[in-house]
Amino acid sequence: MSARTLKPAAERAPALVARLHASHPDAHCALLHRNAFELLIATILSAQCTDVRVNLVTPALFARFPSPKDFADAKPGEIESAIRSTGFYNSKARSIRGACRVIVEKHGGEVPRTMEALLELPGVARKTANVVLGTGFGIASGFVVDTHVHRLARRLGLTRESAPEKIELDLQRLFPRDEWVFLGHALIFHGRRVCIARAPACDRCALADLCPSKGLPADAWKRGPKPRSSKRSPTRAAARGASARLSRGRTAGPRGRAGSRGGSRGSGSSRSRRA
Repeated sequence: MSARTLKPAAERAPALVARLHASHPDAHCALLHRNAFELLIATILSAQCTDVRVNLVTPALFARFPSPKDFADAKPGEIESAIRSTGFYNSKARSIRGACRVIVEKHGGEVPRTMEALLELPGVARKTANVVLGTGFGIASGFVVDTHVHRLARRLGLTRESAPEKIELDLQRLFPRDEWVFLGHALIFHGRRVCIARAPACDRCALADLCPSKGLPADAWKRGPKPRSSKRSPTRAAARGASARLSRGRTAGPRGRAGSRGGSRGSGSSRSRRA
C-alpha cells in the first residue's frame, strides 16, 4: 500500500486519541442492553448482522427470556423463531442456549467477569468477551476488533496485521489501557460516520493529516504495504531462465545438436554465409 510519509504510529497515537475524543465524545456501544447478560446475548446476535436489526429483536426476546435460566430451559425452536431475522439463527440459538447453560451451571446464573471464563462459553470469542468486559463491566481487558476497527487500524497505519488477535495486540501496545474501551467505540463510530468502507470522507476527517491512507483508493488498505525489495525471487528467476533455455533449444532444432551430421552441415553452411 503506497502511503504518505508520516511519523511512526507510536508518535501519532496521542494525537489520534485526542482527535477521536473531540470528534466522537458520544461514542458508545450501539447495542441496547440493561445489563451485562443482555449485552452478551446481543453481541452474539450481532455476528453477520447490523446493530439496528439486533436492537429490533432484543426487546421482545428479553421479555420472553429474561434470565440465563430461561434461555437454558427454552424448548427447541423457541429461541430460533425469536431471533430468525438476525440470520444464522440456528447456530446463534445453539450458542446462546449453550452459553446460558454454562452460566447457570458453573457461574450461579451470573455472567463471568474474566476473559478466561467468558471464552469458555459457547459462541464467545475475544471480540464478544472484550465487549462484555469493557462495556458491561468497565474492565479494559483487551481491545475490541470488529470490521470497522480492523479497517481503520490498517488505514491509519497502526498495524500491518490482518488477524484480529494480532491487530488487538498492536493496538494495545500503542494506546494506554484506560483508553481501550473508549477507542473501540470511537473507531467504530468513526468507521460508520466518516471512514466508510467504500467511500472514506477524507475531506471531512479529523484524522486526515495523521493518516497515511489519505487520498488512496478505498480498498488500498487490503493490499497491504509494498514489498521492500523489487528483486525477482530466486525461484521465479530460475524458472524463467529454464524456460528461456528450453525455448532456444526448440528454436535451434536438430541442426543445433553437437556431433550430428545435420549439425555439422548447418554449422558449415552458417559459417559460409557469415563469411
